[in-house]
Amino acid sequence: MINTQRIAEIIIDKSNFNGKIAVILGSGLSRISDKIIKKTTIPYSSIPNYPITNIKGHAGEFVIGELNGTSIIVAKGRMHYYEGYSLDLVTAPIRVLSKLGVKYLIITNSAGSLKIENPPGNFMIADSHMDFTFRENAKDPMIYYDSIFHDHGLIAIAKSASNDLKLNTCTGCYCWTLGPSYETPAEIQDMARLGGGAVGMSTVPEMKTSAELGIKTLTISCLTNYAAGISTMPLTHDEVVSNAGKFDKEFSELLEKVILKI
Repeated sequence: MINTQRIAEIIIDKSNFNGKIAVILGSGLSRISDKIIKKTTIPYSSIPNYPITNIKGHAGEFVIGELNGTSIIVAKGRMHYYEGYSLDLVTAPIRVLSKLGVKYLIITNSAGSLKIENPPGNFMIADSHMDFTFRENAKDPMIYYDSIFHDHGLIAIAKSASNDLKLNTCTGCYCWTLGPSYETPAEIQDMARLGGGAVGMSTVPEMKTSAELGIKTLTISCLTNYAAGISTMPLTHDEVVSNAGKFDKEFSELLEKVILKI
């Protein structure tokens, strides 16, 4: 296990961060970090023993500064379980953020839509999640609505912010799969049958750790594509990153508005 206390001390030494709000950015989502002023950028590679992301669309750095007068830390890029990292390393950023005193966490991701009425370019506020990794057993996954994972107050703020901006935003259940291969149409049908709204290869380990540490958490997915079987086109990570970039302006505006309302 890495020394998260020491990593938090390094971040404070380099940035003087003393805020309460953090954001984790998913594939191809980065524009909000450009709006931060008085910023300090700390590459993950410059932190001793800190895991490094190797996936396109994940810059692999912390950006710390002010956004509309609010002290904030943004993790540009995450580590994925499918990269060969242990869950302990995948969730290390959350433990670091907790050591920094973060009380509110916004987790973002680029995800595939499971519903035809929620096309690419829409955003989904997660009000629940399911674990489709089948690491523990082959039973149908349970759906978790608990506020310790999906803070009801933050969900209400996100809905209000979306209404203010007149964005196409829905609420739904985020489904986590192992990756890195995309799901088959049969798997997507199963997720939809059980109530899934979007599918991706991250986030659930982070929200579980955040819950354990008492951090209030909000998850928002940028829907970059239709999932397999809904779309007739083959899926690629390049397409996900490209589409995330197309939708990042509005997505960043939503995040900015949410942070302003917290």
